[in-house]
Parts: sequence; structure tokens; C-alpha cells
Amino acid sequence: MAPVSLRSDRIALGRRLAAISVLASAALAALNILVGLASGSTSVVAAGVEFAGDFAASLLVFAGLSIASRPPDHNHPYGHGRFETISGLLVGLILAGGGALICYRSLQQIGQMHHPPRIAGVWSLGFSIVLKLILSVSKFRFGRRIQSAALEADAWNDAVDVLSGSVALVAVWLAISDPGRFLAADHWGGFAVGVIVIFTGLRVVRETSFELADTMPDPERLTEIRLISTSVPGVHGIEKCFARKSGLRYFVDLHVEVDPHLPVWQGHEIATQVRIRLKESCAWIADVLVHVEPAPEWNAPEVPPNGAA
Repeated sequence: MAPVSLRSDRIALGRRLAAISVLASAALAALNILVGLASGSTSVVAAGVEFAGDFAASLLVFAGLSIASRPPDHNHPYGHGRFETISGLLVGLILAGGGALICYRSLQQIGQMHHPPRIAGVWSLGFSIVLKLILSVSKFRFGRRIQSAALEADAWNDAVDVLSGSVALVAVWLAISDPGRFLAADHWGGFAVGVIVIFTGLRVVRETSFELADTMPDPERLTEIRLISTSVPGVHGIEKCFARKSGLRYFVDLHVEVDPHLPVWQGHEIATQVRIRLKESCAWIADVLVHVEPAPEWNAPEVPPNGAA
């Protein structure tokens, strides 16, 4: 098991990355909205509105990671990890809602006659794409490392920004290059940005909802739990193996089979060794509840009828 100080350091680094993302999203939102309005580009304004949603989403991720790092207490014996998952769910809802708003505003402006956008919009989008790409890669790598649903959701958010920003960039460039034929491309680019954002938001909502519904981990992890447990002397098999995620790690419920003739204290000692070995071997396991069952291959002692000796 990873030391407590190491896990705390990782959560602290995750919060720091989320804080950087908050500042970056705020700056990019202001930059693109102002440049988009000044250059007359629907796509750039749409990207700025999306970045404003990212700002709110990153604030939620930062808050979720901060609460998730709190130790268990009387009212939360399993810790505060679910707050981190809830923040990821809210990120998805913000994305879906923001995407719908972007689509609506972009469609409203299709067909309107106006001057083509200015080249400043291209530079603004290009800078935003590079910065968001750096943030997305960093969050993906670190989010998977610490098993953070909120940080990975925010990484998907940034990845979508890269894709939608690229679409907007192409649309703006077409409108600038040949406004006679492609003036509406700027507005269609904004609409495309909105559609991409909606689908990404729904994907994040789906994944975080599965976690809140106590969906089991992947089969490889369950197999790892069984292999480690049966390697403990005295364990003859695994009757049940359940696991659910709370925040960054999993809580495991395990039924191990032992010799039914063992005294209670010895069965308890075997269960304790299973718990210790699993926590030491798997940093992604927060805790293990082990229940002892009689192994079916052992013959239970005969009980005299009516309790006779």
C-alpha cells in the first residue's frame, strides 16, 4: 500500500494542477471572448464561452479534490472520496449545458450578413489550443496515476477544447480566406464546437454515474484481488469478491474460505493477513472487509441429534 504521506502528496499535486487549470481557463475565456467580439468571430466567442465553462468546471474539480483529501470522520467512515466523483459529474453536466447554449447561439447567427472575422481570432485560438493540449496531457497522466475521476473528467474537458478549438480555427480561417463562399463557416464552426462539447459532457456524466452506482472494477483487478488473497496461507478459496470506488480508491468486500475446524482466533488471523497483504500489494485499495466462510471441500463436524452428547 502507498504510504499515507505519498497519497496525500499526490492529492496535493492534483489540487495544484486543478488550481493551475482554473487560472488558465479564466485567462483563456477572457482572451477569446474579448478577441472574438473585437474580431467579429462567432467561433472564437463560442470557444471563449466554452473556456468560461471550463473555469467553472475546474473550480468544481479543485473543490472536489480538496474535500476528498479529508480523512474519514464519524459521519463519513469511508472517507470523503465520493465528493470527488460528484464534482466530476457536475463537470459533465456543465459541459453538456454549455454545449447546448453554444449550439443555440451559433444557429441564431447563421445567415446574418456581417464583415468577415479578423486574423486576431486565429492567433487567439492557436494559443488556446497549445495551452489546452499541455493541460490535457498532464491531467490525463496524473489523473490515471492517482485514479481521480474528477481530474480525468477535466482532462477530457481540455481534450475536447483542443478538438473544438481546432474546428473553430479551421472555420475562422475559411471565413477569412474566402468570405464570399465561407462566411457562414464561422457560425457553423461555433455550432460544431457546441456539438462536440455536448457529447463529451454526456460521456463524463455516464462514467461518473457508473462510479456513483457502485459499478464493479474491471475484471483484471478482481482477478488480482483473488490471486493475492489465495496466496495467503490458510485460504482455500474465494466465495465472493465485491469492490466499489469511493473517490480515488476502492473498498473491497471479500469472503474467504478456510478450514471450518479452525478456532475462531485462527480464522480471524487469516482474514487479517488477507487484508494486510491486499493493502500492501494494491495501492488502489483503500480498505478491505474480510468475512470468513467454511471451505466446502472440508467436512463439517457432525452435530448429534437434539443436542445429545
